[in-house]
Amino acid sequence: MSKKTYIIANWKMQLTNKEAADLANSLKHESIKTLKQNIELILCPSFAALSAVAEAIKKSEIKLGAQNVFYHEKGAYTGETSPSQLKELGVDYVIIGHSERRQYQKETNEEINQKIKVCLANDLTPILCVGETFEERQIGKTDLILIQQITKALQDVKLNNNQNLIIAYEPVWVIGSGQAVEPKEAQHASAVIRGLLPEFFSHEIIKNNISIIYGGSVDESNVMDFIKPGVIDGALVGGASLKAEKFLSLIRAVETE
Repeated sequence: MSKKTYIIANWKMQLTNKEAADLANSLKHESIKTLKQNIELILCPSFAALSAVAEAIKKSEIKLGAQNVFYHEKGAYTGETSPSQLKELGVDYVIIGHSERRQYQKETNEEINQKIKVCLANDLTPILCVGETFEERQIGKTDLILIQQITKALQDVKLNNNQNLIIAYEPVWVIGSGQAVEPKEAQHASAVIRGLLPEFFSHEIIKNNISIIYGGSVDESNVMDFIKPGVIDGALVGGASLKAEKFLSLIRAVETE
């Protein structure tokens, strides 16, 4: 059985609760008609909209994702959200280590490592984001940054046969720019990431339970330039997922292949 192709919508802090629910409803009605079995469609709204989106996608194949999680189960952590609280809302996936959180919330690789572990302990699939800045790319440090981020994020992480891990290569300098990297650069990054995985996991786990996807100015016109089963297994989509018709066009582009 082939692995799934992941299409993940990161709505960031762009939509009101109502807008998020309306968009989820539109996607639900259309995707019921067309969504192929091998495509996993995941919507990641803001925390405030999780309940509304969960309600909107009931009785559909669409999955719910969160944009972050805290690495303790409970306690005096004002403003944080625990993995068990996310599970209660129907969340199955969690974005971890997005470059915006690394930049604005000063999230460290050590914190990201803790979040991956707490997700796996609570039956949540982590979507680990890695990628270099423009300055790091300019001085030829892309591979080094990926190696550092992956190595620290996956330290002592264990996966069993029933758990999955998604790694999203998102070069920081193209996010929101409207200009994606060249597909061969994304494929090279995927090869670097894939080359590190045997240090942490068995061949069978890597083959069956770990997927590498691409994110960064992905839209309906270029998504299939990136998706190559076994190399890049899907896309993390930002701006192109905020309007139903545009996002559906992207999904259809993937489905026609």
